[in-house]
Amino acid sequence: MKIQLETASPLTLDTEALVTFAFEKDDPVDAALAELDRALAGRLKELVVSHELTGKKLDMVLLHYPAGLAAKRLLIVGAGKPEKFSATEMRRLAGAALRYLKGRSVKRLAFLLREPWQHAEAVQLAAEGLLLATVDLDKYKSEKKDHDGVEQALILGAGPDAQAALDRAVVIAESENWERDVANEPSNRLTPTMLAARAREMALESGLAVDILDEKQIEEMKMGGVLGVARGSAEPPRVIVLTYNPPQVKPGSPVVGLVGKAITFDTGGISIKPSKGMEKMKYDMCGGATMLAVMRAIARLKPSVKVVAVVPSSENMPGGRAVKPGDVLVSLSGKTIEVLNTDAEGRLVLADGLAYARRLGCTHLIDAATLTGAVVVALSTINVGVFGSNEAFTASFLETARAAGEKMWHMPLDDDYRDMMKSQIADLQNISSGDGGGASTAAGFLREFVGEEPWIHLDIAGTAWLDDAKPWMAKGASAVAVRTLVDFIFKQ
Repeated sequence: MKIQLETASPLTLDTEALVTFAFEKDDPVDAALAELDRALAGRLKELVVSHELTGKKLDMVLLHYPAGLAAKRLLIVGAGKPEKFSATEMRRLAGAALRYLKGRSVKRLAFLLREPWQHAEAVQLAAEGLLLATVDLDKYKSEKKDHDGVEQALILGAGPDAQAALDRAVVIAESENWERDVANEPSNRLTPTMLAARAREMALESGLAVDILDEKQIEEMKMGGVLGVARGSAEPPRVIVLTYNPPQVKPGSPVVGLVGKAITFDTGGISIKPSKGMEKMKYDMCGGATMLAVMRAIARLKPSVKVVAVVPSSENMPGGRAVKPGDVLVSLSGKTIEVLNTDAEGRLVLADGLAYARRLGCTHLIDAATLTGAVVVALSTINVGVFGSNEAFTASFLETARAAGEKMWHMPLDDDYRDMMKSQIADLQNISSGDGGGASTAAGFLREFVGEEPWIHLDIAGTAWLDDAKPWMAKGASAVAVRTLVDFIFKQ
Protein backbone atom coordinates (compact mmCIF):
# COMPACT_ATOMS: atom_id res chain seq x y z
CA MET A 1 0.00 0.00 0.00
CA LYS A 2 1.26 3.46 -0.90
CA ILE A 3 0.86 6.08 1.82
CA GLN A 4 1.47 9.81 1.51
CA LEU A 5 0.57 13.22 2.90
CA GLU A 6 -2.19 15.34 1.39
CA THR A 7 -2.87 19.06 1.82
CA ALA A 8 -6.25 19.28 0.06
CA SER A 9 -9.36 20.20 2.00
CA PRO A 10 -11.21 17.20 3.42
CA LEU A 11 -14.41 18.72 2.03
CA THR A 12 -13.26 18.73 -1.60
CA LEU A 13 -10.98 15.67 -1.66
CA ASP A 14 -12.36 13.09 -4.07
CA THR A 15 -11.64 9.74 -2.42
CA GLU A 16 -13.48 6.49 -1.82
CA ALA A 17 -13.53 7.02 1.93
CA LEU A 18 -12.70 9.89 4.27
CA VAL A 19 -11.85 8.68 7.77
CA THR A 20 -11.65 10.66 11.01
CA PHE A 21 -12.39 10.06 14.68
CA ALA A 22 -14.58 11.37 17.48
CA PHE A 23 -14.02 11.24 21.22
CA GLU A 24 -16.49 9.88 23.76
CA LYS A 25 -17.82 12.91 25.62
CA ASP A 26 -21.00 14.94 26.04
CA ASP A 27 -20.69 16.28 22.50
CA PRO A 28 -18.60 14.03 20.22
CA VAL A 29 -19.06 16.57 17.42
CA ASP A 30 -16.75 19.15 18.96
CA ALA A 31 -14.85 22.00 17.33
CA ALA A 32 -12.55 19.62 15.46
CA LEU A 33 -15.50 18.08 13.62
CA ALA A 34 -17.49 21.30 13.26
CA GLU A 35 -16.37 21.94 9.68
CA LEU A 36 -17.49 18.47 8.60
CA ASP A 37 -20.79 18.90 10.42
CA ARG A 38 -21.48 22.22 8.70
CA ALA A 39 -20.72 20.70 5.29
CA LEU A 40 -23.14 17.89 6.14
CA ALA A 41 -25.86 20.34 7.19
CA GLY A 42 -25.80 19.20 10.83
CA ARG A 43 -26.14 15.51 10.08
CA LEU A 44 -23.41 14.53 12.55
CA LYS A 45 -25.25 16.33 15.38
CA GLU A 46 -28.37 14.41 14.41
CA LEU A 47 -26.45 11.14 14.75
CA VAL A 48 -25.37 12.18 18.25
CA VAL A 49 -28.97 12.83 19.23
CA SER A 50 -30.02 9.41 17.92
CA HIS A 51 -27.12 7.79 19.85
CA GLU A 52 -25.59 6.44 16.64
CA LEU A 53 -22.45 8.57 17.01
CA THR A 54 -21.12 8.11 20.53
CA GLY A 55 -17.34 8.20 20.21
CA LYS A 56 -17.06 4.90 22.12
CA LYS A 57 -13.80 3.11 21.40
CA LEU A 58 -13.75 1.65 17.87
CA ASP A 59 -17.46 2.20 17.24
CA MET A 60 -17.85 2.73 13.49
CA VAL A 61 -20.28 5.18 11.87
CA LEU A 62 -20.27 4.95 8.06
CA LEU A 63 -22.12 7.41 5.83
CA HIS A 64 -22.47 6.64 2.11
CA TYR A 65 -22.32 9.45 -0.45
CA PRO A 66 -22.49 12.17 2.20
CA ALA A 67 -24.03 15.30 0.67
CA GLY A 68 -21.61 18.20 1.09
CA LEU A 69 -18.41 16.13 0.76
CA ALA A 70 -16.57 14.98 -2.35
CA ALA A 71 -15.71 11.67 -0.69
CA LYS A 72 -17.97 8.71 -1.48
CA ARG A 73 -18.01 7.59 2.15
CA LEU A 74 -17.36 9.18 5.53
CA LEU A 75 -16.21 6.89 8.34
CA ILE A 76 -16.08 8.22 11.88
CA VAL A 77 -14.27 5.94 14.33
CA GLY A 78 -14.85 6.12 18.07
CA ALA A 79 -11.67 7.12 19.91
CA GLY A 80 -12.92 6.56 23.45
CA LYS A 81 -12.31 8.89 26.39
CA PRO A 82 -9.98 11.74 25.36
CA GLU A 83 -7.99 11.53 28.62
CA LYS A 84 -7.21 7.85 27.88
CA PHE A 85 -6.27 8.31 24.23
CA SER A 86 -2.64 7.35 23.63
CA ALA A 87 -0.11 6.37 20.98
CA THR A 88 -1.39 2.80 21.17
CA GLU A 89 -4.98 3.92 20.63
CA MET A 90 -4.04 6.05 17.61
CA ARG A 91 -2.34 3.11 15.92
CA ARG A 92 -5.24 0.80 16.69
CA LEU A 93 -7.84 3.31 15.53
CA ALA A 94 -6.14 3.83 12.16
CA GLY A 95 -5.65 0.11 11.69
CA ALA A 96 -9.24 -0.72 12.63
CA ALA A 97 -10.50 1.85 10.13
CA LEU A 98 -8.47 0.35 7.30
CA ARG A 99 -9.52 -3.22 8.07
CA TYR A 100 -13.17 -2.13 8.32
CA LEU A 101 -13.02 -0.43 4.92
CA LYS A 102 -10.98 -3.09 3.11
CA GLY A 103 -13.79 -5.50 3.93
CA ARG A 104 -16.00 -3.16 1.93
CA SER A 105 -13.67 -3.20 -1.09
CA VAL A 106 -12.30 0.30 -0.55
CA LYS A 107 -9.06 0.78 -2.50
CA ARG A 108 -8.28 4.43 -1.64
CA LEU A 109 -8.88 6.24 1.63
CA ALA A 110 -7.92 9.47 3.33
CA PHE A 111 -7.26 9.65 7.09
CA LEU A 112 -8.03 13.07 8.59
CA LEU A 113 -6.10 13.96 11.73
CA ARG A 114 -7.87 16.21 14.21
CA GLU A 115 -6.94 18.42 17.15
CA PRO A 116 -4.96 17.89 19.28
CA TRP A 117 -3.50 15.01 17.21
CA GLN A 118 -2.07 16.87 14.22
CA HIS A 119 1.64 16.79 15.07
CA ALA A 120 4.43 14.77 13.46
CA GLU A 121 4.13 11.96 16.02
CA ALA A 122 0.45 11.53 15.14
CA VAL A 123 1.38 11.16 11.47
CA GLN A 124 3.83 8.40 12.37
CA LEU A 125 1.30 6.63 14.59
CA ALA A 126 -1.51 6.78 12.03
CA ALA A 127 0.75 5.61 9.21
CA GLU A 128 2.06 2.69 11.26
CA GLY A 129 -1.47 1.65 12.18
CA LEU A 130 -2.62 1.78 8.56
CA LEU A 131 0.32 -0.22 7.25
CA LEU A 132 0.19 -2.87 9.98
CA ALA A 133 -3.49 -3.43 9.20
CA THR A 134 -2.76 -4.50 5.61
CA VAL A 135 -1.38 -7.94 6.57
CA ASP A 136 -3.63 -11.02 6.44
CA LEU A 137 -3.04 -14.73 6.99
CA ASP A 138 -4.11 -15.69 3.48
CA LYS A 139 -0.76 -16.45 1.81
CA TYR A 140 -1.53 -20.13 1.32
CA LYS A 141 -5.23 -19.80 0.50
CA SER A 142 -6.15 -20.49 -3.10
CA GLU A 143 -9.00 -17.97 -2.80
CA LYS A 144 -8.10 -14.78 -0.98
CA LYS A 145 -10.55 -12.35 0.55
CA ASP A 146 -10.00 -8.68 -0.31
CA HIS A 147 -7.34 -9.84 -2.74
CA ASP A 148 -6.13 -6.39 -3.76
CA GLY A 149 -6.62 -4.67 -0.41
CA VAL A 150 -6.26 -0.92 0.08
CA GLU A 151 -3.90 0.49 -2.55
CA GLN A 152 -3.49 4.07 -1.35
CA ALA A 153 -3.90 5.94 1.92
CA LEU A 154 -3.59 9.70 2.31
CA ILE A 155 -3.05 11.50 5.62
CA LEU A 156 -4.65 14.93 5.94
CA GLY A 157 -4.34 17.65 8.56
CA ALA A 158 -0.66 17.10 9.38
CA GLY A 159 1.51 19.75 10.98
CA PRO A 160 5.15 20.63 10.23
CA ASP A 161 7.92 18.00 9.96
CA ALA A 162 5.31 15.48 8.92
CA GLN A 163 7.19 13.99 5.95
CA ALA A 164 10.14 12.84 8.07
CA ALA A 165 7.70 11.25 10.52
CA LEU A 166 5.88 9.51 7.68
CA ASP A 167 9.12 8.21 6.18
CA ARG A 168 10.16 6.78 9.55
CA ALA A 169 6.73 5.19 10.03
CA VAL A 170 6.92 3.45 6.66
CA VAL A 171 10.34 1.96 7.45
CA ILE A 172 9.32 0.71 10.90
CA ALA A 173 5.91 -0.63 9.86
CA GLU A 174 7.28 -2.37 6.77
CA SER A 175 9.97 -3.95 8.96
CA GLU A 176 7.31 -5.11 11.41
CA ASN A 177 5.34 -6.57 8.51
CA TRP A 178 8.51 -8.29 7.29
CA GLU A 179 8.79 -9.92 10.73
CA ARG A 180 5.16 -10.96 10.66
CA ASP A 181 5.46 -12.48 7.19
CA VAL A 182 8.49 -14.52 8.27
CA ALA A 183 7.05 -15.57 11.64
CA ASN A 184 3.71 -16.61 10.13
CA GLU A 185 5.40 -19.17 7.87
CA PRO A 186 4.69 -22.85 8.54
CA SER A 187 7.76 -24.67 9.82
CA ASN A 188 8.09 -26.81 6.67
CA ARG A 189 8.48 -23.55 4.75
CA LEU A 190 10.83 -21.93 7.25
CA THR A 191 13.52 -24.31 8.45
CA PRO A 192 16.70 -22.84 10.01
CA THR A 193 18.43 -22.89 6.61
CA MET A 194 15.43 -21.19 4.99
CA LEU A 195 15.35 -18.53 7.72
CA ALA A 196 19.07 -17.93 7.16
CA ALA A 197 18.43 -17.51 3.43
CA ARG A 198 15.63 -15.00 4.10
CA ALA A 199 17.90 -13.11 6.50
CA ARG A 200 20.75 -13.05 3.97
CA GLU A 201 18.47 -11.73 1.23
CA MET A 202 17.12 -9.00 3.51
CA ALA A 203 20.61 -8.07 4.73
CA LEU A 204 22.00 -7.69 1.22
CA GLU A 205 19.02 -5.56 0.18
CA SER A 206 19.49 -3.40 3.30
CA GLY A 207 23.25 -2.95 3.12
CA LEU A 208 24.02 -5.00 6.21
CA ALA A 209 27.05 -7.25 6.65
CA VAL A 210 25.97 -10.88 6.95
CA ASP A 211 27.63 -14.05 8.20
CA ILE A 212 25.79 -17.37 8.42
CA LEU A 213 27.44 -20.05 10.57
CA ASP A 214 26.59 -23.56 9.35
CA GLU A 215 26.60 -26.73 11.47
CA LYS A 216 30.31 -27.37 10.86
CA GLN A 217 31.26 -23.87 11.98
CA ILE A 218 28.90 -24.08 14.96
CA GLU A 219 30.61 -27.30 16.01
CA GLU A 220 34.08 -25.80 15.52
CA MET A 221 33.00 -22.83 17.66
CA LYS A 222 31.87 -25.31 20.36
CA MET A 223 28.37 -23.87 20.66
CA GLY A 224 27.14 -26.80 22.73
CA GLY A 225 23.76 -25.23 23.49
CA VAL A 226 22.79 -24.80 19.84
CA LEU A 227 24.18 -28.21 18.88
CA GLY A 228 22.42 -29.93 21.76
CA VAL A 229 19.01 -28.54 20.82
CA ALA A 230 19.49 -29.31 17.12
CA ARG A 231 20.66 -32.89 17.65
CA GLY A 232 17.22 -34.50 17.41
CA SER A 233 16.30 -32.86 14.10
CA ALA A 234 17.17 -33.79 10.53
CA GLU A 235 17.33 -30.05 9.83
CA PRO A 236 20.77 -28.54 10.53
CA PRO A 237 21.08 -25.44 12.75
CA ARG A 238 22.27 -22.02 11.69
CA VAL A 239 23.57 -18.98 13.54
CA ILE A 240 22.71 -15.77 11.69
CA VAL A 241 24.93 -12.75 12.30
CA LEU A 242 24.01 -9.34 10.84
CA THR A 243 26.10 -6.21 11.44
CA TYR A 244 25.19 -2.57 10.97
CA ASN A 245 28.20 -0.26 10.75
CA PRO A 246 27.05 3.38 10.88
CA PRO A 247 28.46 5.93 8.42
CA GLN A 248 29.63 7.90 11.43
CA VAL A 249 29.89 6.44 14.93
CA LYS A 250 28.81 8.65 17.79
CA PRO A 251 31.81 9.13 20.15
CA GLY A 252 31.42 7.02 23.29
CA SER A 253 28.44 5.08 21.95
CA PRO A 254 28.04 1.41 22.85
CA VAL A 255 28.11 -1.56 20.50
CA VAL A 256 24.59 -2.94 20.84
CA GLY A 257 24.13 -6.70 20.60
CA LEU A 258 20.67 -8.03 19.70
CA VAL A 259 20.19 -11.75 20.34
CA GLY A 260 17.01 -13.52 19.26
CA LYS A 261 15.79 -17.07 19.82
CA ALA A 262 14.77 -18.68 16.51
CA ILE A 263 13.47 -22.20 17.14
CA THR A 264 11.61 -22.70 13.87
CA PHE A 265 9.55 -25.49 15.44
CA ASP A 266 9.46 -26.67 19.04
CA THR A 267 7.99 -30.07 19.86
CA GLY A 268 9.57 -29.94 23.30
CA GLY A 269 12.05 -32.65 22.29
CA ILE A 270 12.10 -35.78 24.47
CA SER A 271 10.12 -33.79 27.08
CA ILE A 272 7.45 -33.53 24.42
CA LYS A 273 4.62 -31.01 24.55
CA PRO A 274 0.93 -31.98 24.51
CA SER A 275 -0.44 -32.33 20.97
CA LYS A 276 -3.19 -29.75 21.50
CA GLY A 277 -1.99 -26.40 20.20
CA MET A 278 1.44 -27.70 19.17
CA GLU A 279 0.93 -26.28 15.67
CA LYS A 280 1.43 -22.83 17.17
CA MET A 281 5.02 -23.73 18.03
CA LYS A 282 6.14 -22.45 14.63
CA TYR A 283 6.04 -19.07 16.42
CA ASP A 284 8.99 -20.04 18.63
CA MET A 285 11.28 -18.12 16.28
CA CYS A 286 9.57 -14.76 16.85
CA GLY A 287 12.41 -13.43 19.02
CA GLY A 288 14.88 -14.02 16.22
CA ALA A 289 12.53 -12.57 13.60
CA THR A 290 12.10 -9.49 15.78
CA MET A 291 15.83 -8.85 15.92
CA LEU A 292 16.18 -9.34 12.17
CA ALA A 293 13.34 -6.87 11.58
CA VAL A 294 15.04 -4.33 13.85
CA MET A 295 18.20 -4.66 11.77
CA ARG A 296 16.16 -4.10 8.60
CA ALA A 297 14.77 -0.88 10.05
CA ILE A 298 18.00 0.58 11.42
CA ALA A 299 19.85 -0.13 8.17
CA ARG A 300 17.44 2.32 6.54
CA LEU A 301 17.12 4.84 9.38
CA LYS A 302 20.88 4.89 10.07
CA PRO A 303 21.50 5.61 13.77
CA SER A 304 25.06 6.55 14.80
CA VAL A 305 25.52 3.33 16.77
CA LYS A 306 27.04 0.00 15.72
CA VAL A 307 24.57 -2.87 16.10
CA VAL A 308 25.17 -6.62 15.80
CA ALA A 309 22.36 -9.19 15.69
CA VAL A 310 23.03 -12.82 16.61
CA VAL A 311 20.18 -15.22 15.86
CA PRO A 312 20.77 -18.89 16.74
CA SER A 313 18.25 -21.07 14.92
CA SER A 314 17.33 -24.76 15.07
CA GLU A 315 14.40 -27.11 15.43
CA ASN A 316 13.69 -28.93 18.71
CA MET A 317 12.68 -32.47 17.78
CA PRO A 318 12.54 -35.86 19.59
CA GLY A 319 14.77 -37.81 17.20
CA GLY A 320 16.95 -40.79 18.03
CA ARG A 321 19.96 -38.52 18.57
CA ALA A 322 18.04 -35.92 20.59
CA VAL A 323 19.43 -34.53 23.83
CA LYS A 324 17.91 -36.34 26.84
CA PRO A 325 17.00 -35.25 30.36
CA GLY A 326 20.12 -35.71 32.45
CA ASP A 327 22.57 -34.93 29.63
CA VAL A 328 25.26 -32.31 30.19
CA LEU A 329 26.13 -29.76 27.49
CA VAL A 330 29.19 -27.52 27.29
CA SER A 331 28.23 -24.01 26.11
CA LEU A 332 30.33 -21.61 24.05
CA SER A 333 31.29 -19.74 27.22
CA GLY A 334 32.67 -22.95 28.74
CA LYS A 335 29.91 -23.18 31.34
CA THR A 336 28.35 -26.64 31.62
CA ILE A 337 24.58 -27.15 31.62
CA GLU A 338 22.64 -30.13 32.96
CA VAL A 339 19.51 -30.59 30.85
CA LEU A 340 16.60 -31.53 33.12
CA ASN A 341 13.87 -30.70 30.62
CA THR A 342 14.43 -30.62 26.86
CA ASP A 343 11.46 -28.26 26.45
CA ALA A 344 13.54 -25.54 28.13
CA GLU A 345 15.62 -25.30 24.97
CA GLY A 346 15.42 -21.60 24.17
CA ARG A 347 17.75 -20.64 26.99
CA LEU A 348 20.31 -23.13 25.68
CA VAL A 349 20.58 -21.48 22.26
CA LEU A 350 20.41 -17.99 23.80
CA ALA A 351 23.31 -18.85 26.12
CA ASP A 352 25.52 -19.42 23.08
CA GLY A 353 24.05 -16.41 21.25
CA LEU A 354 24.76 -14.05 24.13
CA ALA A 355 28.28 -15.40 24.58
CA TYR A 356 28.97 -15.02 20.86
CA ALA A 357 27.66 -11.42 20.83
CA ARG A 358 30.12 -10.61 23.61
CA ARG A 359 32.91 -12.29 21.65
CA LEU A 360 32.05 -10.03 18.69
CA GLY A 361 32.63 -6.97 20.86
CA CYS A 362 29.09 -6.04 21.90
CA THR A 363 29.12 -3.91 25.06
CA HIS A 364 25.34 -3.72 25.68
CA LEU A 365 23.09 -6.73 25.16
CA ILE A 366 19.36 -7.21 24.56
CA ASP A 367 17.72 -10.55 23.86
CA ALA A 368 14.16 -11.40 22.86
CA ALA A 369 12.58 -14.83 23.10
CA THR A 370 9.30 -16.68 23.38
CA LEU A 371 10.91 -18.21 26.41
CA THR A 372 8.48 -19.27 29.15
CA GLY A 373 4.86 -20.13 29.74
CA ALA A 374 5.42 -18.69 33.20
CA VAL A 375 5.51 -15.14 31.84
CA VAL A 376 2.06 -15.74 30.33
CA VAL A 377 0.79 -16.85 33.76
CA ALA A 378 2.23 -13.68 35.29
CA LEU A 379 1.38 -11.10 32.61
CA SER A 380 -1.11 -12.85 30.27
CA THR A 381 -0.93 -11.68 26.65
CA ILE A 382 -0.84 -8.00 27.59
CA ASN A 383 2.71 -7.14 28.70
CA VAL A 384 6.20 -8.18 27.66
CA GLY A 385 8.25 -9.36 30.63
CA VAL A 386 11.38 -7.20 30.97
CA PHE A 387 14.40 -8.31 33.01
CA GLY A 388 17.59 -6.31 33.32
CA SER A 389 21.03 -6.48 34.92
CA ASN A 390 21.63 -2.70 34.90
CA GLU A 391 19.07 -0.43 36.55
CA ALA A 392 19.72 2.70 34.44
CA PHE A 393 19.84 0.78 31.16
CA THR A 394 16.60 -1.06 31.95
CA ALA A 395 14.79 2.09 33.15
CA SER A 396 15.71 3.88 29.93
CA PHE A 397 14.41 0.97 27.89
CA LEU A 398 11.09 0.89 29.75
CA GLU A 399 10.70 4.64 29.26
CA THR A 400 11.22 4.12 25.53
CA ALA A 401 8.61 1.35 25.48
CA ARG A 402 6.05 3.62 27.13
CA ALA A 403 6.71 6.36 24.57
CA ALA A 404 6.46 3.83 21.73
CA GLY A 405 3.12 2.59 23.03
CA GLU A 406 4.22 -0.98 23.72
CA LYS A 407 3.19 -2.51 27.04
CA MET A 408 6.10 -3.94 29.03
CA TRP A 409 6.51 -4.78 32.71
CA HIS A 410 9.69 -4.81 34.80
CA MET A 411 10.14 -8.27 36.34
CA PRO A 412 12.37 -9.29 39.28
CA LEU A 413 15.86 -10.70 38.74
CA ASP A 414 17.23 -11.22 42.24
CA ASP A 415 20.27 -13.43 42.83
CA ASP A 416 17.95 -15.91 44.54
CA TYR A 417 16.41 -16.77 41.16
CA ARG A 418 19.87 -17.45 39.73
CA ASP A 419 20.68 -19.68 42.70
CA MET A 420 17.62 -21.82 41.86
CA MET A 421 19.34 -22.79 38.59
CA LYS A 422 22.45 -24.31 40.21
CA SER A 423 23.15 -27.95 39.37
CA GLN A 424 24.73 -30.62 41.56
CA ILE A 425 26.74 -32.08 38.67
CA ALA A 426 27.26 -29.09 36.32
CA ASP A 427 27.54 -25.31 36.56
CA LEU A 428 23.83 -24.83 35.83
CA GLN A 429 20.67 -26.78 35.19
CA ASN A 430 18.21 -25.60 32.57
CA ILE A 431 15.11 -25.55 34.79
CA SER A 432 14.59 -24.51 38.38
CA SER A 433 14.86 -26.86 41.30
CA GLY A 434 12.22 -24.82 43.16
CA ASP A 435 8.54 -24.02 42.67
CA GLY A 436 7.23 -21.18 40.52
CA GLY A 437 9.05 -18.13 39.24
CA GLY A 438 9.78 -19.76 35.91
CA ALA A 439 10.20 -16.52 33.97
CA SER A 440 12.62 -15.09 36.55
CA THR A 441 14.62 -18.29 36.93
CA ALA A 442 14.99 -18.51 33.14
CA ALA A 443 16.27 -14.93 33.15
CA GLY A 444 18.58 -15.83 36.03
CA PHE A 445 19.99 -18.64 33.90
CA LEU A 446 20.66 -16.28 30.97
CA ARG A 447 22.32 -13.76 33.25
CA GLU A 448 25.16 -16.26 33.73
CA PHE A 449 26.20 -15.70 30.11
CA VAL A 450 26.30 -11.88 29.89
CA GLY A 451 29.16 -11.03 32.24
CA GLU A 452 29.20 -7.45 33.53
CA GLU A 453 27.76 -5.88 30.37
CA PRO A 454 24.40 -4.09 30.71
CA TRP A 455 21.79 -6.58 29.54
CA ILE A 456 18.02 -6.72 29.01
CA HIS A 457 15.98 -9.87 28.46
CA LEU A 458 12.54 -9.65 26.83
CA ASP A 459 10.24 -12.62 27.40
CA ILE A 460 7.69 -12.22 24.60
CA ALA A 461 6.02 -15.62 24.95
CA GLY A 462 2.61 -14.09 25.68
CA THR A 463 2.76 -11.13 23.30
CA ALA A 464 4.52 -12.31 20.13
CA TRP A 465 1.41 -14.00 18.71
CA LEU A 466 -2.26 -13.05 18.47
CA ASP A 467 -4.45 -16.14 18.80
CA ASP A 468 -7.45 -14.17 17.53
CA ALA A 469 -7.69 -11.33 15.06
CA LYS A 470 -8.13 -7.85 16.49
CA PRO A 471 -10.09 -5.07 14.78
CA TRP A 472 -6.75 -3.41 13.96
CA MET A 473 -4.56 -6.47 13.22
CA ALA A 474 -4.83 -9.96 11.78
CA LYS A 475 -4.30 -13.13 13.77
CA GLY A 476 -0.69 -14.30 13.89
CA ALA A 477 2.67 -12.74 14.65
CA SER A 478 2.46 -9.31 16.28
CA ALA A 479 6.04 -7.99 15.75
CA VAL A 480 6.05 -6.89 19.38
CA ALA A 481 9.10 -4.89 20.56
CA VAL A 482 10.36 -3.88 17.10
CA ARG A 483 9.27 -0.24 17.55
CA THR A 484 10.72 0.00 21.04
CA LEU A 485 14.04 -1.56 20.07
CA VAL A 486 14.48 0.75 17.08
CA ASP A 487 13.70 3.85 19.16
CA PHE A 488 15.98 2.64 21.99
CA ILE A 489 18.92 2.16 19.67
CA PHE A 490 18.54 5.77 18.55
CA LYS A 491 18.83 6.86 22.20
CA GLN A 492 22.25 5.23 22.66
